[in-house]
Amino acid sequence: MTSSEALQIFRDSGALLEGHFVLRSGLHSRQFFQCALALQQMPVVERLGAALAARVRPLGAATVIAPAMGGLVIGQEVARQLGVRFIFVEKEEGKLVLRRGFKISSGEKCLVVEDVVTKGGRVQETMDIVRAHGGAVAGVAMVVDRSNGAVNLGVPMHSLIALNVETFAPDQLPPDLAKIPATKPGSK
Repeated sequence: MTSSEALQIFRDSGALLEGHFVLRSGLHSRQFFQCALALQQMPVVERLGAALAARVRPLGAATVIAPAMGGLVIGQEVARQLGVRFIFVEKEEGKLVLRRGFKISSGEKCLVVEDVVTKGGRVQETMDIVRAHGGAVAGVAMVVDRSNGAVNLGVPMHSLIALNVETFAPDQLPPDLAKIPATKPGSK
């Protein structure tokens, strides 16, 4: 699957939104990828998951781990396509934790899968959890890399879509964007 084919899926599903958005990172943007809209159709999930799995298969991960909520659907499908275990981290008192009896063995090779990465904060937090439990991070896979490769997490990174989407600090909005009321469509 090419980047333009993956981007077309977002356009066709209405998952690429235009306007004034506040991202999870606190930055503002004119574009927002609402992956949940693209990932509500299982044939689409299967296609995107297969494309990501093909790119990361050589990493040899034994487990896919995803941060909830965004990474759950695509993470589970990538794990299914790879034929490996799937686990997730979730928020507890404002930070990601490994719960529900999930365990990571010493040296276990884990692949972190996320839907959209802008600054990589949730992915880094997930990687830290894997390492704190004795696991090894084989790499990171994402559907959308909003940084266009600017985020470097120190492991192999693979995305289906890599775009440089402009982001702005709240106190540095361009005049045209400042005139539009901001919405926060992401998960809280």
